Amino acid sequence: MLRVGVLPSIDISATGLSAMRRKMNAIASNIANVETTRTEEGGPYRRIEVLMEEGPEPVGFPFILRQSSGRLAVTHQNHLQDIYEKTPEDRKLLHGVEGNIQIADDPPKLVYDPNHPDADENGYVAMPNINVIEEMVDLIVATRAYEANLTVIQADKELAKEALNI
Repeated sequence: MLRVGVLPSIDISATGLSAMRRKMNAIASNIANVETTRTEEGGPYRRIEVLMEEGPEPVGFPFILRQSSGRLAVTHQNHLQDIYEKTPEDRKLLHGVEGNIQIADDPPKLVYDPNHPDADENGYVAMPNINVIEEMVDLIVATRAYEANLTVIQADKELAKEALNI
């Protein structure tokens, strides 16, 4: 049976907050560039997608400590002795989530507009293949997921506060 305390759930929710923030930023970029026909790479803007995947390592203090090794110069070396081996076995199963950004490979949609400066010889303009309605729905879903993760953190914070009052 998986035994998870308060702090691991805060760590996992924090990864969810980060992933949802990344998703909302990508959606905002997609909506802002829905009519961008010319980019630095050439061609129309390409839609950004955020894929949710399991995090690569367990979240929590040992993970943060490993990421910041070399920056902890004020503690004695014995204070950190065996920190990685003391992580409970159940805790190693908790990985959180990552939001990985990728560029969609959808072909651009062609719109007939012979007066557009980027029109080809036949009068067609390559436009980003972005559906604003779908993007708005995705934004609502990401916002709700962000709020859900925030609610978990707030509830855990209240539980810890109440536990200290006992």
